Amino acid sequence: MLVKICGINDEAAMRAAAGADFLGFVFFPPSPRAVTPAQAAALSVTVTGGPLRVGLFVDPSDEQLSETLAAVKLDVLQLHGEETPDRCAAVRARFGLPVMKALGIAAAADLDALAAYAPVVDRFLLDAKAPPGAPLPGGNAAPFDWTLTAGRAIPRPWLLAGGLTPDNVAQAIRVSGAPGVDVSSGVEASRGVKDPARVAAFVAAARAA
Repeated sequence: MLVKICGINDEAAMRAAAGADFLGFVFFPPSPRAVTPAQAAALSVTVTGGPLRVGLFVDPSDEQLSETLAAVKLDVLQLHGEETPDRCAAVRARFGLPVMKALGIAAAADLDALAAYAPVVDRFLLDAKAPPGAPLPGGNAAPFDWTLTAGRAIPRPWLLAGGLTPDNVAQAIRVSGAPGVDVSSGVEASRGVKDPARVAAFVAAARAA
């Protein structure tokens, strides 16, 4: 069971996430969890080794990606906007890093888009579709119907996201069949501030599921 803790923005959260497989830095200024490339670089060196570093971007330009990668070493690029399959392929080819494409899910038909992205990305993150007019594409603390993925063949490795907490992650894994999970707001003490105890509890609950 793979575990990703997203929205790392302080040293306490960085250390708490050391037991996960992935940790995410958000490079999207409207998010309360956003960090600058310099901040991410400073945080990253506080934990040697450990989780793969994921950079979350929303419809980034090549310039933004280049500037970020010049400042901080990332292992995975997470594209969480309206990026097309062609754009994902171009990012993957230019920057030579695995691409994780986030897709919003609200109904079974939303999963049909996976087929077009599967040849050009390395992993999916299936998140609850943001409500109309929401300022953020993810991190909205809402789940989608986990039965939508139950028994469905997902054409790439994937993580389940959206509304997960230490209390419901085991159930989410059982119902959805997810091979990995991603959490952000569900392990926060307040909006944008991670609770190290909840981070540890989430990782333990996911591993035990």
